[in-house]
Amino acid sequence: MGNNKELRIGLIGCGLMGRIHTNGYKRANDFFPELEYRPVLKAACSRSEEKVRAFAEQWGYESYETDWKVIIARDDINAVDICTPNDMHAEIAIAAAEAGKMILCEKPLARTLPEAQQMVEAIEKAGVANTVWYNYRRVPAVTLAKQIIDSGKLGRIFHYRANFLQDWTINADVPQGGTATWRLDAAAAGSGVTGDLLAHCIDTAMWLNGGIKDVSALTETFIKERVHQETGKVQKVGIDDACIFHCHFDNGALGLFEATRYARGHKALYTFEINGEHASIRWDLHDMNRLEYFDHADDSIVRGWRSIHVSDSDQPYMDRWWIPGTSIGYEHTFLHHVADFLKSLETGEPCSPNFREALETQKVCQAVLDSAADRSWKNTDVEWNKKQKAGQEPVLGEA
Repeated sequence: MGNNKELRIGLIGCGLMGRIHTNGYKRANDFFPELEYRPVLKAACSRSEEKVRAFAEQWGYESYETDWKVIIARDDINAVDICTPNDMHAEIAIAAAEAGKMILCEKPLARTLPEAQQMVEAIEKAGVANTVWYNYRRVPAVTLAKQIIDSGKLGRIFHYRANFLQDWTINADVPQGGTATWRLDAAAAGSGVTGDLLAHCIDTAMWLNGGIKDVSALTETFIKERVHQETGKVQKVGIDDACIFHCHFDNGALGLFEATRYARGHKALYTFEINGEHASIRWDLHDMNRLEYFDHADDSIVRGWRSIHVSDSDQPYMDRWWIPGTSIGYEHTFLHHVADFLKSLETGEPCSPNFREALETQKVCQAVLDSAADRSWKNTDVEWNKKQKAGQEPVLGEA
């Protein structure tokens, strides 16, 4: 039995993602008992002492801080988990890397491509273990889709399409900024649905189907002005409420992506479908334990879409869980990520996606925003785009 090495966690940010990550830390060794490393909840950090004290008591952290710089300076912490709004990711990650801490960072990696590049440089210079919490890779059904694609069963891939639909910002009275709605504030978030929702879709797509070569996009901000929560003033909205883009993958496949927070009736509809030469796959977050699969090699009289309930012990991660035929949930994807990170510390292999891989997603997000801004195709190779602009620096981070 393992668990004799400690991953001493300093959690920065005590909101929703802080709770979700902590749940993963607390339970990972229960279900992956062979792991050598064991998370220890050393300290939680938030600017509000009242909030962080209550969080630390509820979730079992040994201590709390109100200054993230203290977390990084503490000798009894060797891993920093960044669960803050996007505008703090770069500063914290770079400081943590320079202090030699391992880093687990919420997605997207940063607000802008330059921030993300600085983070990758700092991480790689320091040589510290790192990962980014793109959790949908670790849904067992999505991991199974990866295995099926890698086996060659689909043959040549022709199409990849994905959407991520929500409806929580339709009301014009929803403010921008502040603890609850910082995702509507461009200064804090960097972008709207592109960095928040499409980043998930893009990460999954490139993991399953390889790199994205170029994009053509459009964005829309439906409500142009909102009251800012912190100032009380009506300000221009700088984030994208909706985004649609199509693209070429490096393997020649075509991609079609859509994300919006204005799809009435959808709270978190994330789906993808992949069409190949021989077979197709599709998945829906609302039925996350199920993978739909069509194989043209089936006899014609029984050919059709089959529904695979991903719950058996020979399917990804499921040997750790319950009775075949029963389900696991959203929170388990983060527990799987913790387990994979702990395992990576044993093997020395990077825990995917690491910062370098997340930078590729950031490049696609940037190309999408730049394409929408000037209504032209953009290559995901940033240097190529700069040359195309005949010496003009691209405007980064604008929706």
